This record gives sequence, C-alpha cells and structure tokens, in this order.
Amino acid sequence: MLKIQRPKSLSEQVADVLRDEIVNGDLDMGEALSESKIASRLGVSRTPVREAFARLELEGLVHTEPQRGTYVFKLDRDALFDICDVRVSLETTAFRKAMERDPKGLAKSLARVVNDMTKARSAGDDRLYLQLDTDFHQKLFDHAGNSFLDDAYQTISAKMAALRNRLGRHPDHMDKSYREHVEMAEAIAEGKIDPVIDIMISHIGRKEGSYWNLDSTKS
Repeated sequence: MLKIQRPKSLSEQVADVLRDEIVNGDLDMGEALSESKIASRLGVSRTPVREAFARLELEGLVHTEPQRGTYVFKLDRDALFDICDVRVSLETTAFRKAMERDPKGLAKSLARVVNDMTKARSAGDDRLYLQLDTDFHQKLFDHAGNSFLDDAYQTISAKMAALRNRLGRHPDHMDKSYREHVEMAEAIAEGKIDPVIDIMISHIGRKEGSYWNLDSTKS
C-alpha cells in the first residue's frame, strides 16, 4: 500500500538541525542555547525552536532549568558509568539475539562496516569513522529482531554518538576502537559468542572502556 509521506513540521526540522549539531560536536556540552539566536539563525519563529527543545529534552540531549534557560547535556563521571552499564547490558543482549536470529546477516553487515572503517582510517576521515562506529553498534539491534530492545537503545544512542564524537577522536581510543571492531567482526564471522562478549566489555565496559580513562568530560 502506498503511504503518503507527511512533511516534517518546522519544529521537527529545527530539532533535526540541533540534534546533528549536538551529536557532531558543533555545540559544546553544557552550552547555553538561545531561542532567539537559533530562531534568527534558522529563519524561524521562536515557537518551533521551543518545541524542538522539548523534543530534544525527551531524548536527553538538552535540559531546561527554570528561570535560567536550556543547555546542551553534559555528563559527570558517575553518569558516564551509569550509561556505560546500560549500554553493556543492551548491546550484549542484542548481540546474543542477533546471533540466534540472523548470524549470517549480522556478520555480513559488520564486515561491510569494518571495511568502510578501514577506508575512513586510511583517508584520515575521523568524522566518517565515528559515524561508522555508531552504525556498527546499531547493526547489533538491527539484526536482533526485537523492536522493544531497539527502542530501549534509542534512548541513549544519540547521547552515545555525541560522546563518541567528542571522546572518540583521542588517538589512543581511535586505535583501540578500530582494533576491537575488527576483532569483533572476525569473531562473529566465525560464529563465536563468548569471545565477542569479552571484547565488547573491553570496548565499552565501565572499567575497561577507554572513554572512561579520558579527562575530556570533566567540567
């Protein structure tokens, strides 16, 4: 059945622009957001900007303080640990489900992503590499075949992408990240599960993950 595509509202379009700017690092963590300045920059009234703020607050990308204003999110170290724990739980579960339901499809998808990562690394394109990093982890949920699990992941995925684009550029993290993505893709192609879980915990775990050893999030 042919479905009519509903055009995006102004508030949705503003939210898309601001979301991209937050995720890509064009807006700093904790940065104050001015309704009037954003409205002027995007050529809209303040109403869709205010509505966009409400959308982004539901996604955890901004927060509003009464009588003070709206700010880009920021995480202290304890919050980083908490989001890390949630991410490990969701991603390991999604991986196991994907290996039950579509192991060949998962292996094929991840091989393509890693191939593109290799090209991005060779070209020195860090931004593309980090976008592919986000895509790699999303593939676990795409092949798990569980919409509820994916919905749960979406509550943190944009925030994780924003963190990745800020902390993931560190050379030590970039090297470790690439190596572990390759190792995971190769192990998945061989049908291994436990070794991938071990690598995954090393990749994103609260103690082992290299994000947590960087000082970039301190305010």
